[in-house]
Amino acid sequence: MKKVYLAGPDVFFHDAALRAEQHKTLCLSHGFEPLHPADSIENTATGIYQANIQLIQQADAVLANLNAFRGAEPDSGTAFEVGYAIARNIPVIGYLDGPTDIKEQVKKYYGPIYFDESKQMWLDQNESLVEDFGLPVNLMLGVSAQLVFGDLLAAIVHLQGHLYD
Repeated sequence: MKKVYLAGPDVFFHDAALRAEQHKTLCLSHGFEPLHPADSIENTATGIYQANIQLIQQADAVLANLNAFRGAEPDSGTAFEVGYAIARNIPVIGYLDGPTDIKEQVKKYYGPIYFDESKQMWLDQNESLVEDFGLPVNLMLGVSAQLVFGDLLAAIVHLQGHLYD
């Protein structure tokens, strides 16, 4: 049975334990052994970090919730886990609720953006560059991970196709 690490900000939600059980059940029902950070007994920052790294190292793939969390971008811990997995040549399937791109995300969370003709780029209200590659997440995640629109089930189905085609 292939092992999948479940990355995402779901561990921070008020119903984290319920979500973890639902996610693990979904993985098991589709032939994957879930490696979930919520299963760790660690309670220090260093302990949690080391436990999660060990789980990722055991994984055959990572399923990552890349939905915006506390802002326009995915959870920073999840982004780290994706990068770590990619560096170890572990396939990553990132899932997002629906079609979007960075420009729409920035508008949603931070207000209007505008195209600066002189610089030939999109800028936010702070005059910071807004990526325009048509990706739903920052290019470092959007290029390195395989992205699907939907929930964890959509990511599992995609992973099945990736592993067994």
